[in-house]
Amino acid sequence: MTTPSRVRIAESADVSPDASIGAGSSIWHLAQVREQAQLGENCIIGRGAYVGTGVVMGDNCKVQNYALVYEPARLGDGVFIGPAVVLTNDTYPRAINEDGSQKSAHDWEPVGVTIKRGAAIGARSTCVAPVTIGEWATVAAGAVVVKDVPAFALVAGVPAKRIGWVGESGVPLTAGDTDGVWVCPSSGARYIETDGILTKETV
Repeated sequence: MTTPSRVRIAESADVSPDASIGAGSSIWHLAQVREQAQLGENCIIGRGAYVGTGVVMGDNCKVQNYALVYEPARLGDGVFIGPAVVLTNDTYPRAINEDGSQKSAHDWEPVGVTIKRGAAIGARSTCVAPVTIGEWATVAAGAVVVKDVPAFALVAGVPAKRIGWVGESGVPLTAGDTDGVWVCPSSGARYIETDGILTKETV
């Protein structure tokens, strides 16, 4: 296991010696980090969380208590995974094959969830692979995501649908002075909506 200085691993955590843990990261009680998982710097893995084999996580990610991050998930920098979130990896799940034999690792192909930089996945929500969550998007608590989520989108419900836009601060945007312009009430940053795609205005 690659464990540089300033890594904290609780005694009850189960961390594979084949995992790579970035400097400043913390893995708390009863969490499990599997083989070939790669955690960036300053990540936090909460109590009872699971990080699957070969999962790749950027810097400054937070995986809250009892979240399940199944392989081959890919998380960008600064991704927030709320408590009891599930990132699935099996499009057509079955315990047995058609002939009644138990499925093994060779009988199915895992597919992953990709979450881009700064996005947040709310408590007890589920992302059904394969889906991509765009940069700075927010998935509301309890949502079930079954299709890709655009950058800066706020989605909620079962199945999840876009109900608004959020800025980098996570605060819902408000309509600006002209059509297609959105403003962050927290930072004052402006965003432009074009054909259902939001981009941050540059100065």
